[in-house]
Amino acid sequence: MKTLFIECAMGAAGDMLTAALLELVPDRQAFLDRMNALGLPGVRVEAELSVKCGITGTHIRVTVHGDEEESADVHGHHHDHEHHHDHDHDHDHDHDHEHGHSHEHPHDHELPHDHEHHHDHEHSHHHASMADITGIIDALDLPEKVKADAKAVYGIVADAESRVHGRPVSEVHFHEVGAMDAVADVVGVCLLMHEIAPDRVVVSPVHTGAGHVHCAHGILPVPAPATALILSGVPTYGGSVQGELCTPTGAALLKHFASRFGDRPVMAVHAIGYGMGKKDFERANCVRVFLGESEGAPEEITKLECNLDDMTGEEIGFAMDRLFAAGARDVFTQPIGMKKSRPGILLSVVCMPEDADRLAQVMMTHTSTLGIRRLDMSRYVLSREIRTVHTPYGDVRVKAASGMGAEKAKPEYEDLAALAEKHGVPLQTIRQAVSEKE
Repeated sequence: MKTLFIECAMGAAGDMLTAALLELVPDRQAFLDRMNALGLPGVRVEAELSVKCGITGTHIRVTVHGDEEESADVHGHHHDHEHHHDHDHDHDHDHDHEHGHSHEHPHDHELPHDHEHHHDHEHSHHHASMADITGIIDALDLPEKVKADAKAVYGIVADAESRVHGRPVSEVHFHEVGAMDAVADVVGVCLLMHEIAPDRVVVSPVHTGAGHVHCAHGILPVPAPATALILSGVPTYGGSVQGELCTPTGAALLKHFASRFGDRPVMAVHAIGYGMGKKDFERANCVRVFLGESEGAPEEITKLECNLDDMTGEEIGFAMDRLFAAGARDVFTQPIGMKKSRPGILLSVVCMPEDADRLAQVMMTHTSTLGIRRLDMSRYVLSREIRTVHTPYGDVRVKAASGMGAEKAKPEYEDLAALAEKHGVPLQTIRQAVSEKE
């Protein structure tokens, strides 16, 4: 089984995860070229050599219109106001990662729009809503799975910020420059995960850091409230490092992609990546990733289900979309007969155990059910990989799986359909062309 282990001994941030995963791909420059060709407004992504405590790794540098935003994490902001970051945003300690953080706070007043944002330079201070971010991601030339992952990660952060500040998700806003930086981080990680295609992702307990962070509007504990909320149900620890080690973006990426949290499994490691933060500490400031093979031991999984008899098909479809966006591994329905001979629908959600409580809340919100059944179980999975088959009609991705004495392969339907439509031939013609090249 192709296994990715993420070691968060010094927390996690979007840029550090991007850098660590980048070290696992064979053609790093091709990935950077693809990121820079996506069309993110003004964004430039570069990889730099970095050394921490004698260990060589990669540092990702993201600039927006030539400027590197120090507060690039996706903390939300309810309205436009002046922000003074490391320039004017005082911390009693160095931030651990490249990205310092502006923390959002409720205010009793609202300042006019387009205040100057005081960095070493000046630029207009705009904000982007969750809808704006979603629109930006949807417009990118990326596989649909990557877009869905990126939007789900943003959904986790926006939901946490909304709950922390008691505002609807629609009122959570992101700094325009910082938002573009963070979109690059989130999209970068999602695209790399798509390319690496691990069968399972195991994440170590997360070191959040300790102490407090001093912001222009007061003193916040570490981990910051949104980060703490995102990491609920995840094993974390404070440690002796005074500072904010895990950002909301980093926490959301880990929460979305982790199959489980725990110690590194028994695995034959083939590649190791080091993603470096910007600051220096007594400990190497990095996220470390291990990619290798592990045996197909059963993994824990949870199934949530409820019976529905008073919702329309459209309403159930909408609920299913929300559940997928919230990180469900699978969502499906079955027709059932209920009491008093009423026809109904059984809605089932398959998810990781640590996501069950959050997804149960989504089910309660978007369905008419009054109760949800939870079943914790284990499952066996085959080792999977995505390979590309070149046919006379074009390239087709094939999902191959093996292990436990079985080998299977299946072309991706979306690729078959797109080529069949493009060339005006039956779907089976493209499928046959793939079989001949296999």
